[in-house]
Parts: sequence; C-alpha cells; structure tokens
Amino acid sequence: MHIVRLVGRTVRDRWLAMRDPEGFARSIGVNLNGRVRFYGIDRAMFGSEPWLVTLGDNVYLTAGVQFVTHDGGTLILRKEQPDLEWTAPIVIGNDVYIGIRSVILPGVTIGNRCVIGAGSVVARDIPDNTVAAGVPARPIRSTDDYLERLRERSLRVGHLPAQAKAEEIKKIYGVTAG
Repeated sequence: MHIVRLVGRTVRDRWLAMRDPEGFARSIGVNLNGRVRFYGIDRAMFGSEPWLVTLGDNVYLTAGVQFVTHDGGTLILRKEQPDLEWTAPIVIGNDVYIGIRSVILPGVTIGNRCVIGAGSVVARDIPDNTVAAGVPARPIRSTDDYLERLRERSLRVGHLPAQAKAEEIKKIYGVTAG
C-alpha cells in the first residue's frame, strides 16, 4: 500500500508541477514573492525544508537547480549528539537567473539582478548586480558588464527577432517560449 501511495503522490506532483509550477512550489512551502519561471521543477528541487527557500520577483530557475537547506553531515554525528541539526534559509532576490544544474547551499543570499552560471555551487552570498559562476561560485563581472558584452554579441549568426524565435520554438516543441 505504501508503494501505491508513493506512486500516486509522484504522479500528482508531476501533474501539478506541469500545470502550475508556482502553485506547486507554494503547496510544498516555498515562499514566492513574485513571478518565478521554472524550467523543470520537482519536489526534490527544494530539499527537505522547502519553507526555508524564499524566491523574489522575476526569478528564472532552470532544470536541475537544487536548493540545499541543511547540512547532511550531521547524520554521522548523531550517535554523539542525537538531536543535532543544522539548517539555514536561502533567499533569492529579484531579477535573478540561476543556470542549469546549479546548487545553492544553506544560508546563502543571492542579491537582486544576478546571474548564476550553469553548474555553479553557490556557497556564499552573491551581492546585487553580480554575475557569478564556478565551484565554488565567485563573482566574475557585474551584471552591467554582462549586459554590455551581450549587446556587443547579440546580432551574430543565428539570431532571430523575438517573434520569429517564438514561432520556431512553437514549431519544434509545440509550446510558446517563456
């Protein structure tokens, strides 16, 4: 019977996450303070304490992003201290993009107008207006510098105007771009 309930919950979660990702995140306890766009979401994304994750407005979370709100290393120390726990909140500001398969560790705050590069492990706070990447993630430039670099490169080969790109994505995937 336990397996049936588990499978049922998994199917329900996937359906809710696909139908209304923001509503699903709220239903498991994540604090959303505005519009959040999920490019892949599941219950495990927010770890065992989703209520410790706060997301600002205009946040983009890509596939495989993981929020870790606790230190699992406490498990091996519980024979010495049975009630040992360490958790800390994670706060994501407004206008933030977090790249694919990034990991955000306990106690981290990512400021406003930040970009986190793909595959980054964010172990320390990231200040406002910062692009950070790496393992561990480190600031690599300001968001203003990043914007300037993108402007210089934005009209290269393969570039399509926004409407044409949306039409192409719809032809390929059957959905409208985000």
